[in-house]
Amino acid sequence: MSGPFHDGCRRLQDRFDTRRLADRLDEKFIQHPLITADDRAFIERMDMFFLATVDQEGRPQCSYKGGEPGFVRVLDQHTVAFPNYDGNGMYLSMGNLAVNPQVGMLFIDFVSERPSRLRLNGLAHIDDDDELVEAFPEAQFVVRVRATQVFPNCPRYIHRMELVERSRFVPHRGRATPVPDWKRTDWASDVLPRTDPTLPS
Repeated sequence: MSGPFHDGCRRLQDRFDTRRLADRLDEKFIQHPLITADDRAFIERMDMFFLATVDQEGRPQCSYKGGEPGFVRVLDQHTVAFPNYDGNGMYLSMGNLAVNPQVGMLFIDFVSERPSRLRLNGLAHIDDDDELVEAFPEAQFVVRVRATQVFPNCPRYIHRMELVERSRFVPHRGRATPVPDWKRTDWASDVLPRTDPTLPS
């Protein structure tokens, strides 16, 4: 496949007569392999993104990742990093990274005067000894993504929203993180990891 469009894309472009438009967008500005200064500013002010992964058989997962603004860090023109916090223990998305490093990250700004979105596709890597883990309170590990494609996305259908409150479960240094109620239920309390902070020490 040369360029960003495979046969499936081309068939739909031809069906709806958008091949010329798609080629012009690709030629003009859509995809680039580097994270620009504007991209960095956008990414580092976001407090959430959506992560797409696939396993070795091509089965997809899409998950929401949230934190404080700046929890996704741009390390250089090629690399972003984000923490993995305590979750439900299934590691569906993170497990996919162990067998297929291809990821897609979608950042959406719902609250600015001009809503916008940015896609970053790349190759993900988890290093158990990553020095960045200390920078994120309660992070289990850090995921680094080497960008292969960075591009803006049409904002036409983004709904305008208002932030009411950030999740109280996002870890903060020097503050105890609340325990989610589900960890205290009968179906879960006896199968939590032995190191879970919910359990008596």
